[in-house]
Amino acid sequence: MKKPRPNYAFIDSQNLNLGVRAQGWRIDYKKFRLYLKNKYNIENAYLFIGQVDANQALYADLQQAGFILIFKPTVRYIQNGKVTVKGNVDAELVLYAAAKVYTDYDKALIISGDGDFHCLVEYLAENDKLLHVVVPNGKYSKLLRKFTRFIVRLDSLKDKLEYRNHKKSQSKRSVETLGQTGDTLRSSGRSKP
Repeated sequence: MKKPRPNYAFIDSQNLNLGVRAQGWRIDYKKFRLYLKNKYNIENAYLFIGQVDANQALYADLQQAGFILIFKPTVRYIQNGKVTVKGNVDAELVLYAAAKVYTDYDKALIISGDGDFHCLVEYLAENDKLLHVVVPNGKYSKLLRKFTRFIVRLDSLKDKLEYRNHKKSQSKRSVETLGQTGDTLRSSGRSKP
């Protein structure tokens, strides 16, 4: 008998982090990974993230928590007198979900409220490969509204997933908060239209 294929998660780390932080809380990534496994049977959780040399401890902690990191090179520039680092992961996330590992999983869990993923969500839904779209808060793209039956709002899970222990070392805290990356990557904290 053929073994059933597992479910995979594809996570836009910047959209998730900044969307949650815009609501005034921080996500505990260890709890989040367990939640994905227990609630949605997620075997592989791909976290797409901009690569910044100073964040090596963060990356190690995320990997230890069970995430598979897919890095995007970043670009540094000055905006309003402040150094900004940008690492747009959209293309990599779509490539993995729709091509690279498409035949390896049963259903995909897309974690982002970004409208740039509309075509991916539509494609997965049409091919019965979409499990859910997890959005950080209620300010997700209007382009995703037609997939309301698939939407799960993470802000409703704050009590389960909020990072609470702020007395850990910076290395340990980094995996729970993703603060270093969110502080360096440019975003308004809201989803793109």
